[in-house]
Amino acid sequence: MSMRLLESLYQQLRQQRRMQFFRTKSVLCSFFFILFSLAFSACAESDDEEQLGEYADWQARNEAYFLTLEDSLNSNPAVWRKLRTYSMTDKATTANTDYVYVKVLQTSELTELTESPIYTDTVRVAYRGRLIPSASYPQGYVFDQTYVGNFDLRTTDVSNLAVKGYVDGFATALQHMHIGDQWRIYIPYQLGYGTTAKSSIPAYSTLIFDLVLIDFVSGSDKMEPWSARGGALRLVNKGGALRLVNKE
Repeated sequence: MSMRLLESLYQQLRQQRRMQFFRTKSVLCSFFFILFSLAFSACAESDDEEQLGEYADWQARNEAYFLTLEDSLNSNPAVWRKLRTYSMTDKATTANTDYVYVKVLQTSELTELTESPIYTDTVRVAYRGRLIPSASYPQGYVFDQTYVGNFDLRTTDVSNLAVKGYVDGFATALQHMHIGDQWRIYIPYQLGYGTTAKSSIPAYSTLIFDLVLIDFVSGSDKMEPWSARGGALRLVNKGGALRLVNKE
């Protein structure tokens, strides 16, 4: 057999082996791609199932939870209050979900000395907002807060916003508070974000806020800068109204 024929056979054999290698590589790549896709799909389905379990029957659960607040009010009326939304007239026919429930955590010593903010005023508040209790969050998932741990006026961050800039339930509570009041307010989804999800807040969510009214000014006045961290506060009379300001 000639050298040329041997070389030709050798080249054919190399080509066959190379094709077999690429076929095997292609099969392996396809196998791992399918395996990865299945694993990713399983993880996604697991996350969806977990999310669904956390908020399963969310509307019904929130409606049932809100109904229990009437029992809390009736059993301890000295601590609980029920406030009709400011957006309804006195003569309007109301449902239970036209109200905000309030548990008074602390009543300010300034209640008799200060007024409450109105719809057009700008307020300075500290708060922690959460959802109703669920499987993973027995105290309720915290979706927003200006402080961590227990509330401390000396270390909290604050939020400054016009009363009318908040959802109806939040704005309703503010218009009944006085400087220094600490309330836990329960807002039905009808007076919150309604049937629409908002960031990490699912649709149909009852909103629960631990809320502190620190200060407020009329709509035309400017809110003073807040720098209470590590410092102290004093009460002053400004234009006939008592205000909390930073100690010099």
